[in-house]
Amino acid sequence: MPRFAANLSMLYNEHPFLDRFAAAAHDGFKAVEYLFPYAFEPALLAQRLQGHGLQQVLFNAPPGDWDAGERGLACLPGREAEFRSGFARALDYAQALACPRVHVMAGLAPPGVDRAELLSTYQHNLAWAAELAATVQRDVLIEPINTRDMPGYFLNRQHEGHAVVLAVGAPNLKVQMDLYHCQVMEGDVAMKLRQYLPTGRVGHIQVAGVPQRHEPDIGELNHQYLFQVIDELSATSGWDGWIGCEYRPSRGAVPRGTSDGLGWRP
Repeated sequence: MPRFAANLSMLYNEHPFLDRFAAAAHDGFKAVEYLFPYAFEPALLAQRLQGHGLQQVLFNAPPGDWDAGERGLACLPGREAEFRSGFARALDYAQALACPRVHVMAGLAPPGVDRAELLSTYQHNLAWAAELAATVQRDVLIEPINTRDMPGYFLNRQHEGHAVVLAVGAPNLKVQMDLYHCQVMEGDVAMKLRQYLPTGRVGHIQVAGVPQRHEPDIGELNHQYLFQVIDELSATSGWDGWIGCEYRPSRGAVPRGTSDGLGWRP
C-alpha cells in the first residue's frame, strides 16, 4: 500500500501548528508535508520532525504575497529576482529539514500578457531552480491546479505539466500529481496514473475527495482502487514516492476531528 504523508496545513487544524507533528505521529503517519515553513525557524521544525520520528517530504517555495492573493512567481515576467531569492531560501530550509523536494508555484497569469511570454519566463525560472537544486540533490516540483479552486492559475492540466518538464529537460524537475485537481479538470484519473507514473516524471502524489476536498473516502473517486493502481505501477516502474493527504477534514476543527476521519486508510 502507498506511503501516506499528512499535510499539516490542512489536517489537524484542531491543534496549533507546531503540535500537529505529534498528532500526525500519534495517528501513525511517518511523513509530513505543508504549504510553507517560513513562519518558523528551520531548527525548530527539525526538532519537531526528529522528536516524533517524521520525515519532511514536501513544502512550497515562497509564493509572493500570499495574503494579497499571489499564488507563485515562477511565470511572472519582471519578478525573476524575487523568485530566485525565495527559491534559494526554500533550499536552505530543504537542507535543514532533510526535505528532498520543493514545490514551485507557477502563479496567476496576469491579464493582457501573452501566454508565450509567461511560458518562457516559467521555463527559464524552472531551469535555473532545477540547476541550483541539483547542487544539493533536491527535486523541484510543479503542480497543475484546477481553475475552480484557483482561477487564473497558469498550469492546469497534467499534459501541460509534463510538457514543461520535457521542455526544460532537467532530470530533477518533476510533476506533483494531485489527483483531486486532476479529477476536477480532466477525470480519467486511473488512466492518467497509468500514462504518467511509469515515465519517472512524477515526483509526488496528493489526494482528496472530490468535489468537496474532504477525506478520500468521501465523494466521486474510488481511492481504494486508485491506491491499488499505484501499487501495481510502483511494482513495475519502481516509483517509490509519497502520497500527500491534502484534504479538509469533514468534521472540521473539533477534538479528534482529523483522527476520527482516518478510517479510509487501509
